[in-house]
Amino acid sequence: MSNLQLFIGCVAIWGSTWLAITYQLGTVEPEASVTYRFFLASLLLFAYCRIRKLPLHYPPREHLWIALFGILMFSASYICVYYAEQRIVSGLVAVGYSASPLLAMLGQRAFFGTPMTAKMAVGSVLGITGITLVFWPELAHMNAGEATTMGAVFTVAAVVISTFGNLVAHRNHDAKIPVWQGMAWGMLYGSIASALWTVAHGKGFAFVWTPAYVLSLLYLVVLGSVLAFGGFLTLLGRIGAARAGYIGVMVPIVALVISAAFEGFHWQALTWAGIAISVAGNVIVLRRA
Repeated sequence: MSNLQLFIGCVAIWGSTWLAITYQLGTVEPEASVTYRFFLASLLLFAYCRIRKLPLHYPPREHLWIALFGILMFSASYICVYYAEQRIVSGLVAVGYSASPLLAMLGQRAFFGTPMTAKMAVGSVLGITGITLVFWPELAHMNAGEATTMGAVFTVAAVVISTFGNLVAHRNHDAKIPVWQGMAWGMLYGSIASALWTVAHGKGFAFVWTPAYVLSLLYLVVLGSVLAFGGFLTLLGRIGAARAGYIGVMVPIVALVISAAFEGFHWQALTWAGIAISVAGNVIVLRRA
């Protein structure tokens, strides 16, 4: 596939996974749905590694780091996402996630000493400002009680947790842990953590065999958790992290368009302004000097 095809594919898949998650909500507990999703995805990735004869054995110390990565990235953060989407439309959660690249740069500065220029600081401020403007109309109305506020809180928690997961992934990359094997083990550890959380809180592992639930789960497993990551990693190797990062700029816009079509989200003046400012902030940070 060409770079353009990979780019469009990643944006389309990740832009639509936020809506697919809404079909997972209802009878099945969010923690159980997260368990199913990443356990099945890990099985596919382990099968891929076996077919490619990729090494899967690592020292116990590295397994601890991989487990931390999996718990943060594929368990805690996604549980928060599912709880957020119980309260606010999926497009808004996607917009919140557009702050991840900006927060990751701040985290790399704090934990790894990565230089941060004035351009990055300006871009970060613009990005956070834009996201606040997009959320503001929903927070201002408060006609749904505290649901909207809690949805925003869960979104912030998900973004912060996933940012720490990205920092652990950065450490694992420096430790020469390959991406595919790290994802396979990480998703397995994440699914185990979600299962333990479900049991510890006395929640059951219900499963509904409705077309909506099963098809959305398969979509999230195969496309959202395996193929999209594969396409992104391929693109990352071809054009570099900075240019591949523009996928994160486009995904929230696609998610809001889909949310408007399927969830009744209404675009307002602040929505347009917030998206424009947030995109500008991301572009300032990601573009080359």
